[in-house]
Amino acid sequence: MTLETQVSEISEALEAKRQILYARLRGAGRLMIAYSGGTDSAYLAYAAHEVLGPDMLAVIADSPSLSRAHLRDAVEFAESRGIPLRVIETSELEDPNYVRNDSSRCFHCKDELFKVMESAGGPLEFESVAYGMNADDTGEFRPGQKAAAQHKILAPLADAGLTKEEIRFLARAGGLRIWDKPASACLSSRIAYGLPVTRETLESVEKGEAALYAMGFRQFRVRHHGELARIEIAREELPRMLSLAMFEQASAALKRLGYKYVTLDLEGYRSGSMNAILPVSQLGYNLTAASSTSDGAK
Repeated sequence: MTLETQVSEISEALEAKRQILYARLRGAGRLMIAYSGGTDSAYLAYAAHEVLGPDMLAVIADSPSLSRAHLRDAVEFAESRGIPLRVIETSELEDPNYVRNDSSRCFHCKDELFKVMESAGGPLEFESVAYGMNADDTGEFRPGQKAAAQHKILAPLADAGLTKEEIRFLARAGGLRIWDKPASACLSSRIAYGLPVTRETLESVEKGEAALYAMGFRQFRVRHHGELARIEIAREELPRMLSLAMFEQASAALKRLGYKYVTLDLEGYRSGSMNAILPVSQLGYNLTAASSTSDGAK
């Protein structure tokens, strides 16, 4: 069943969810949006601007874990829609807890982001901060949700019950070019747990993914395992990679960046694949954290 068919069958329900979202935004007062340029946060920023006008501000964190291409695209989208935007610098690479790169890395990243946003928002008289967690995210391992709960960050999309596909549909209906933008977590998420996050490693991953993009691929990851680069490509695109010529091109590009070994993951791209090695005991808190975030938004 296509996305259009799915949504058309629940159009009244979807409109009801959108109205819940708008009501949440209206009730937030002067609002800052943690904006990354991805579909969820971009749609949230768009909706907040529609509802609140100048009483909202999109904030994007500029750090080595954000690729330059994604930063440029995020800024261009906000400017094209007249969405107020501020680029701020975050310093998670100065935090040894983040650099250590254990399963709580994302918590420390979001904790730094929200601290900087709260510090900037006070003098500007913003009352609340919101981020783009959606209804699907509540069942996944996302330590950043724990940081959001601790900082009492609002999650209007999740509160409205909007799923990833529904957000994409609403973005498309609104004429937003980011409606089908591939998911893209921060560059640090490509580094295997236990290996330190460094500027040099982040740069290697960024350049490696730029090489794959130049080869025509759209949804993929370069996973960093020290001397080995593991390429994940979306299954629908995987057949394009399966030739000696493509193997040689990808291998040469990544070896120029310092990798000694380059491998293609036969399972293809999947979000959060690095989490597969984590014990269940480290995944269990996530639903509690997500529930706390949602309660705080109410």
